[in-house]
Amino acid sequence: MKKQARLSRRRFLGDAIGSMGAAMLAPYVITTNALGAAGIPPASERIVMANIGSGGQGRYDTQNFLNLPGVEVVAVCDVDKKMLQKGLNLVNEHYGNQDCRGYSDFREVLARSDIDAINIGTVDHWHVLIGIAACRAGKDIYCQKPLSATIAEGRAMVEAVNRYRRVLQVGTQQRSEANFRYACELVRNGRIGRLTRIDVYLPAGPTLNKTPQPQPVPPELDYEMWQGPAPAHPYCEERVHWNFRWIMDYTPGMLSDWGAHHIDIAQWGHGTELSGPVEIEGTGYFPPDSLWDAPPTFDVRYTYSDGVTLRCTTGGNPRIEFFGTEGAVKVARGNWLETTPRSLARSTIAPGEIHLYESRNHYADFIQCVRSRQQPAAPVEIGHRSVTICHLGLIACRLGRKLRWDPQREAFIGDAEADGLRSRPMRAPWTL
Repeated sequence: MKKQARLSRRRFLGDAIGSMGAAMLAPYVITTNALGAAGIPPASERIVMANIGSGGQGRYDTQNFLNLPGVEVVAVCDVDKKMLQKGLNLVNEHYGNQDCRGYSDFREVLARSDIDAINIGTVDHWHVLIGIAACRAGKDIYCQKPLSATIAEGRAMVEAVNRYRRVLQVGTQQRSEANFRYACELVRNGRIGRLTRIDVYLPAGPTLNKTPQPQPVPPELDYEMWQGPAPAHPYCEERVHWNFRWIMDYTPGMLSDWGAHHIDIAQWGHGTELSGPVEIEGTGYFPPDSLWDAPPTFDVRYTYSDGVTLRCTTGGNPRIEFFGTEGAVKVARGNWLETTPRSLARSTIAPGEIHLYESRNHYADFIQCVRSRQQPAAPVEIGHRSVTICHLGLIACRLGRKLRWDPQREAFIGDAEADGLRSRPMRAPWTL
């Protein structure tokens, strides 16, 4: 087991007490909730959770877990004390008490033996390090998409989940929406004939038409911890919180922000969730001299070993379109489904045909699998394979040439430069 960076307990306590007050950091004690009061199941029957990363998405996920019977959220962690307070308020208002504990260091959360599972809602470049540490600590994981910031990180997460026998659900919740599942079942059962082409349309990313100047770090933000394994840069508000999505030091941009969702459905309908394409080529616009350097627009073409092509591009309403020799299926959010011919939309999937994993609530599915120890709707290998396609697209756009890929070895063929982009250095002292 490789040594990880450690934050001293003295520093941790000092930072947290300075903002949140000593009461928040009092030793964990048995409360009325632990005894099963206030409509909460007794401890022996409930799944105890913590939320790590309490921005907008993290709080949204937390609210969904709070809504589930048999789940208790007992801890919230964030390196921004304002975000931390918002997360604490959400949980404490739900339960009508002040029992939820606040932390600024995820390692303090993982050290708690009473916590069964965590929700990772942090910036993308922290997903894998926190996830691997959670596996080692014996916690199950609900991890927001994209699973990883690089292909190598994603494989490391898969290996950790398998080694420590953890349950991990990736937050690609479209797998728990009926219209997406039905669209994929139509394709998988040959309703459109032989599948020939898949088109994925994503929103265009934003651009930044100015050069941000370094600013003082806000007192509530532990910016060093926020950066973590990513390269160190001077602070500016255009870099952090929501804006990290458009910076390649942290994530591939819209290619993975939305691509992790829609490419996942393309893989599901194609039946290639555990594999991937064999050729990739693409173009993208990389804003010159911009902090937001991830391509806001792109057009990537993938080819699979069976000849099926997948095009992922920006423009129009976000959707997935499957084309076959005898018809087409198009699907998007908002319960939208369109078929050619129209009669396909009334097709019944017979008992002997392919029925894909059915989940009606992505969060409830995760909790059910924590109890049963079964694979959830969006397990780690599938999440890794889907976001790998996003990473492949970015690499092809950066290099500007056709690439050949071996999905079994997860390596490029005859291209050392491309292979080098499967991973990237982590800033000391952080390592996988």
